Amino acid sequence: MPLLYNSVSQSNGKEARVMWSYDGMSLAEAWVSADEIAEADERFMRAALDQAHLAAREGEVPIGAVVVCQGQVIAEARNHREADADPSAHAEFSAIMQASRELERWRLPDCTVYVTLEPCIMCAGLMHQARIGRCVYGAPDAKAGALGSLYSIHSDARLNHTFDVTSGVLSRECAAVLSEFFEARRGSKE
Repeated sequence: MPLLYNSVSQSNGKEARVMWSYDGMSLAEAWVSADEIAEADERFMRAALDQAHLAAREGEVPIGAVVVCQGQVIAEARNHREADADPSAHAEFSAIMQASRELERWRLPDCTVYVTLEPCIMCAGLMHQARIGRCVYGAPDAKAGALGSLYSIHSDARLNHTFDVTSGVLSRECAAVLSEFFEARRGSKE
């Protein structure tokens, strides 16, 4: 969780100035309303959904992700496990790796990951290792979810890093993409 702190600087040893900061920003810069956060979350989740739709067209399980830093999408990815024959090629895993390369650092505390399906334990573990600041996901994953459904990697006090999670953003749309994909697959096998 980002910290709110103050720093005191003295000028000529007489005056003290207090500067409040939230993750390096002034309070005025950091203050946004709940409505603005919800609006941004939906906008970025739609970008993740766009990636999920691309994955479906490619025959991949339709999960998409974007990584946002300072209000800008810096990485986007979709599942490509089938194409790459790679069990780690999950959308959010690939997006985090891309974000690290883009920012040229492995610590991403100022980044938010948006993903259409609740991350699995592997991807939640990578978020922990990358020191992600926040994850926003759409549909819960009752079979493999590691950010609340089966595990709570993000809030496990035994770990050296915790991060914020917002769940259920555009959950119906995110779940529908998956349902439609698997229904079409089952229909083609009959």
